[in-house]
Amino acid sequence: MPAYLHFEAPSALEYFATLVADDESLSVLETAAALAQYAMPGVDPQGVLAEVDALADRLRRRIPADAAPLQRVRLLNHYFFGELGFAGNVNDYYDPRNSYLHEVLRTRRGIPITLALLYIELATQLGLRAAGVSFPGHFLVKLHVAGGSRPGEIVIDPFDGRSLSRAELEERLLPHRTDRGSEDAVPLAWYLRSAEPRAVIVRLLRNLEEIHRAARDWGRLLAVMHRLVILLPRDWGERRDRALVLAELGQHDLACRDLAGYLAHEAAADDAQAMRELLAQWQRLPGARCE
Repeated sequence: MPAYLHFEAPSALEYFATLVADDESLSVLETAAALAQYAMPGVDPQGVLAEVDALADRLRRRIPADAAPLQRVRLLNHYFFGELGFAGNVNDYYDPRNSYLHEVLRTRRGIPITLALLYIELATQLGLRAAGVSFPGHFLVKLHVAGGSRPGEIVIDPFDGRSLSRAELEERLLPHRTDRGSEDAVPLAWYLRSAEPRAVIVRLLRNLEEIHRAARDWGRLLAVMHRLVILLPRDWGERRDRALVLAELGQHDLACRDLAGYLAHEAAADDAQAMRELLAQWQRLPGARCE
């Protein structure tokens, strides 16, 4: 093959960077499907999307064209949680595979955010207005069901399919509130805002970050940190955190660069002095090429 016709496939990280380069075109489902490539390089995100489309098409064929939104929600719930058997993985909640969409499709088990992403995609393909809610402690789904006898919004827990009342939502929120009893308490509606696409991917990665850090799996943690830095380029704390992981892996040259960047932009941070001292330690290491 002539050299000018040779095309090199992008790496998993390059593919991820392309997916999240622009907020307007960011596909949450495709990006979430691509996340697993850092741990399982053979994952095909397009195959995941095709599988989800097939599930949606199977249900769409059963629903009358004139079905009201509330009826569509009921049929979707029966299909997703009942017939397909999607549910929260209560036996191994912190298994990283619960965050990989292709594994959730295979096992029908996941965590709230991955179950929510699949549910929202099916709901959207049925013509429903659905969105993710980055609720404290537990990702939720809200659906707009205008028309009929019960117009308004329904909030669903994707972990078990339950529809949550306002009282139940307030109760779930209580442990996370710091403004209890205050006249300036943030209303529940603020916590039920639709999650932005980039924020959804960040939350997915935060889950994986915690899992790999707890397991001291520095290699996979670094892969997650690379993606967080790409997603949040102006958050210099991400570079500091990546520097610490790089140091654990003995990659002090790269760690120095990240930490120096953090200090250049966050010179007044509470931990700046401690980070300067750490950077100086790395610079004194035998063979270090830190500038």
